[in-house]
Amino acid sequence: MRIDVVTIFPAFLEPTRLSLLGKAMTGGLVDLRVHDLRDWAHDRHRSVDDTPAGGGAGMVMRPEPWALALASLVTEADLERPETGVSDRPLLVFPTPAGELFTQRQAEQWARRPQLIFACGRYEGIDQRVLDYARAELPVDVAEVSIGDYVLAGGESATVVMTEAVTRLLPGVVGNPESLTEESHGLGSPGLLEYPSYTKPQDWRGYPVPEVLLSGHHAAIMRWRRDQALLRTARHRPELIAALPAGELDEHDLAVLAEAGFERSHDEG
Repeated sequence: MRIDVVTIFPAFLEPTRLSLLGKAMTGGLVDLRVHDLRDWAHDRHRSVDDTPAGGGAGMVMRPEPWALALASLVTEADLERPETGVSDRPLLVFPTPAGELFTQRQAEQWARRPQLIFACGRYEGIDQRVLDYARAELPVDVAEVSIGDYVLAGGESATVVMTEAVTRLLPGVVGNPESLTEESHGLGSPGLLEYPSYTKPQDWRGYPVPEVLLSGHHAAIMRWRRDQALLRTARHRPELIAALPAGELDEHDLAVLAEAGFERSHDEG
């Protein structure tokens, strides 16, 4: 996968060279390229922002440097793979608090793209015409995405978060692929948060590992982990329980939730 990041602070992306993503880059699994937007600003001051039209506080990022940058980074690709229906167009991502919420499901979809391009805005954001231009004139799909209901100083932090979420799903990036199916929002427990984890020693400062995990009884361990995932999700993210498809919860699941004070019927979907 190729990932291009356009920013006025290229050094902000240095953490991507650490840990799993760094190894994936070294191993040729991910081609991450960071670009300085000012390289496409051709006035003597290499300026990329100006005052907002209509007045107001702050500055807005000018459209021309962005248009030149994005047009130069889009790679050629088939529009769609007939066998899967997945778009092969590059995905142009604008991190913004005004966008739709980024989810694990999006990360899974993005991991099948040949190229991601992140446009990291600053100040009061990027001139809206850049998005309009990209949708109308570039061979890309455009996504406006938020990583949460809060405001950051720029799109770089969100880009690092989304890049890590996507690239760890690529084949070969995570050493043990099974770990991807047992985590929060993972494929193994769709819609649920991950169960709590423990390691050695069996007793630490008077806090023991739950007995069931030491029993060697695989089915009992799986049931305990499922129960803990249900309880943790009901406690911290009850809306995820409410959003589970009809039939996702069996009688035991419903009993566990009811005991925790969370009522959910078979027919709710």
